[in-house]
Amino acid sequence: MVVVLLLPGLACQANAGDAAPAATVNEPAVDAMVQASLGDGGNFCTRTAELLFEACGHQTLDDFLVASAKCLNVSDRSERDACLAEAKASRKDDRTLCGEQRTWRRDACALVGQERYDPELDPAGFDDPRHPSNPNRWFPLAVGYHWEYRGGGEVDTVDVVNETKRIEGVDCLVARDVVTRDGDVAEATDDWYAFAKDGNVWYFGEEVKDSETFEGDVPRRPELVSIDGSFKAGRERDKPGIIFQASPGVGQAYLEEFSLANAEDVTEILSTTYRWGGDRQLDERVPRALAELLCGGGDCVVTRNISLLEPGIEARKYYARGVGVFLEVELETDTVVQLTSCNVDPRCASLPPP
Repeated sequence: MVVVLLLPGLACQANAGDAAPAATVNEPAVDAMVQASLGDGGNFCTRTAELLFEACGHQTLDDFLVASAKCLNVSDRSERDACLAEAKASRKDDRTLCGEQRTWRRDACALVGQERYDPELDPAGFDDPRHPSNPNRWFPLAVGYHWEYRGGGEVDTVDVVNETKRIEGVDCLVARDVVTRDGDVAEATDDWYAFAKDGNVWYFGEEVKDSETFEGDVPRRPELVSIDGSFKAGRERDKPGIIFQASPGVGQAYLEEFSLANAEDVTEILSTTYRWGGDRQLDERVPRALAELLCGGGDCVVTRNISLLEPGIEARKYYARGVGVFLEVELETDTVVQLTSCNVDPRCASLPPP
């Protein structure tokens, strides 16, 4: 006897008495779509967005089926019905997110261009990360540097530690980023930065560890719950991006990281001459005393930062020469994350409180 379960885009067959084969999609149709996408002809960025949209739809269905299997094993009828209703609501939300991500990615293509993203990096073009020949003025990194940020109910400390990591033949400096909420570690990340001889600072990846505490646990201790967002150049075809340019120019846009469906951040330069009072829009939510301290010379850089996985969420980051990022403003959530202490510049001693 053959039992057939038909769902949109998916068919599962199980022969009674035999091990059930894995669920399959319409593989010929998928193969044809992929083959058409891989050809030459331009619009590679948009075609990438379309493939990721299709992948998102399949992942949404997979997640719904797994959630439904969990609901099946709930004995109480009312709880089981509630479980399934929640799974259906999540499926609807996820489908909406897939469409929004596609639109967000296609909009980003207008910024970064339609070419394939495949940077050619020669290790000979990079410096010893402890002794860069052309250090970046707006993104200073050296062993022992320390920054502390506060905002959104979190404390974020960043320390450049005395460690290097060789990735794809390029030596990277390690920065350790720890976020705490209510005194508990919520996220601990190692970031890997490489110094190109032309002054660009490249981002070769990050090891992300998200933790969470749960009421009722004894002892109450943060548990590792996710490593989402972790990536490394060269692993699973992930690619590095530029974290900060040597000579930023208004209107320039570039990828900070390229780990598809996992970590996809884009930066656009909004200003390279920011000072308080020069642009009312860029002044929004910026502490005046902080901007006057660090941007009095009118040479701060402001960027627009977006994640292609989070449609509609935009942040502005503010960079000062010799200090680095000193403020992040997320207008949609009204969240401001402000530099409160550092040891990289004499002005660190005069930072105003948040």
